[in-house]
Amino acid sequence: MSRKSVRGGNSNRKSYMSTLLAGFRGMLVFVFGLSGVVNVLALTGAFYMLQIYDRALTSGSVPTLIALSVLAIGLYLFQGVLDVIRSQILVRLGAKLDHQLSPVAYKVTIDMPRYGFSSAEAIERSRDVDTLRGFMGSQGPLALFDLPWMPLYISFIYLLHPWLGTLTLLGAMIMAVLTVATELSTKKRGAKAQQASISRAALADSHTRNADVLKAMGFADRAVRRFEEINTKHLALQTSTTDIGGTLSGVAKVLRMILQSAILGLGAYLTIQGQLSPGAIIAASIIAARALAPVDMAIAQWKNIVSARRSYSRLKETLSALPQEDIHVKLPRPEQSIKLENVAVAAPSTGTVILSDISFELSAGQALGLIGPSGGGKSTLAKAISNVWPLARGNVRLDGADLNQWRDDDRGAYFGYLPQNVGLLDGTIAENICRFEPEPEAAHIIEAAKAAGVHELIVRLTEGYQTLIGPDGTSLSAGQSQRIALARALYRDPFLVVLDEPNSNLDAEGEVALTSAIEGVRQRGGIAVVIAHRPSALKAIDMIGIIQNGRLVQFGPKSEIIQPTINPAVNDQSSSNSHVAAGE
Repeated sequence: MSRKSVRGGNSNRKSYMSTLLAGFRGMLVFVFGLSGVVNVLALTGAFYMLQIYDRALTSGSVPTLIALSVLAIGLYLFQGVLDVIRSQILVRLGAKLDHQLSPVAYKVTIDMPRYGFSSAEAIERSRDVDTLRGFMGSQGPLALFDLPWMPLYISFIYLLHPWLGTLTLLGAMIMAVLTVATELSTKKRGAKAQQASISRAALADSHTRNADVLKAMGFADRAVRRFEEINTKHLALQTSTTDIGGTLSGVAKVLRMILQSAILGLGAYLTIQGQLSPGAIIAASIIAARALAPVDMAIAQWKNIVSARRSYSRLKETLSALPQEDIHVKLPRPEQSIKLENVAVAAPSTGTVILSDISFELSAGQALGLIGPSGGGKSTLAKAISNVWPLARGNVRLDGADLNQWRDDDRGAYFGYLPQNVGLLDGTIAENICRFEPEPEAAHIIEAAKAAGVHELIVRLTEGYQTLIGPDGTSLSAGQSQRIALARALYRDPFLVVLDEPNSNLDAEGEVALTSAIEGVRQRGGIAVVIAHRPSALKAIDMIGIIQNGRLVQFGPKSEIIQPTINPAVNDQSSSNSHVAAGE
């Protein structure tokens, strides 16, 4: 997946969307046929008026009037039932669409930030499913299903009199031109309004996540003004699009009323000339209104139609970026090594190369400390090893097998990761430690907590392991959150554990627990990779790698890398290296 693949789709293979929607086509064809029956039944009113004026009134027969009325009522009821069934089918199709598309769309949404998309843009993609579901339950699909049956009505009017048919056809053509004008005039504005909405949501999300900073340093008002500026732009585009659609919808309604009156006037003239019966005038007026109603409704619903079409296209492109579901042979649990081969990593959002030609190998029971100046690429390397960021080049191998040979859920069972921002989810402490396993074993949860030295801390809480963390871990301190996240990384004794600045919020007790946890990983034959800025995180480490300017400039045993740099007899250059080794 890439920004290009998500935006542009993948034309080299069958559309994922088309595969998922294959089962819907039969039902849509059925609804189209049902719409045909509904539209035929919509002629009931015209036939009723025609028969009332030309048969019942002229004959003065009450039984004829009653029979016609009972028949018309029956047909109206039948039409109403079919119309309700048609609407209910579309609503349920929308729900089924949501049920099938939401999981896969959300899977892509979770991956999108890894490839440089903003969280707001990713969330917008997941909302496309909601847009399609809402559209299926609206009047939009009904208008689109009714449009193809317009020739039926025009033909009926033409049979009453060619002049009336020609006038109705002319009106339909004018309405069609208005529909095209609506499409052309709102397409670009709608796309710009959508992009402005995404930008506004991204800014609002950024402000919400950094609310404490805005409050503490008193520039919340400036944040509000920034939001107001982008919101004003969004409102201007939204208003412009709505104005155009509303104006054309109003024009369409006026034209439809004018056409109805014109048909009545022309019908009256033809009746005076003896070319048309009085009943035909009313029938033609009713059918003309019915013929143009789908166009009128389509113009009124055009905003929803365009939104649904845009959402469908985006979903099709988004889902086409999903990797093909190949059959993965489940590999055995890794037990020997991790090896990096000429790894290069670029920032997903900009394409800027951050790491180049990183190669090293670690064996079971070893722990690597990655140190170096800020901005050198240590955290980027952690994300590459963890498969969070895609590799631009090279391979990361566990026991000789590339990471891509594992399914995510299989690899996750052998892998533990503690990022800088911790990343606890809304739920209980137990749920977070067990990574929200459906049926976890309490023994494994407690074992992971004890390995992280956090069991005693948890049981001292009022609710213990059932303590609700809240959004972003707001009910816990930074140190508590970091230690619980460490327990999550150690859950079920993963072979590879990657810890990115794991002691940034820890006190002395927490650092002792961290050292013990790293030693525990080594003793059970696992591998630990630790990103460190504080030397205290390196106590249980036996290997050191120094990252500078995106390259691995030194790699080897800790005794060979760090000890010479802290010798007072070394030169100034070595002294400089000691700062690098300490992560300063």
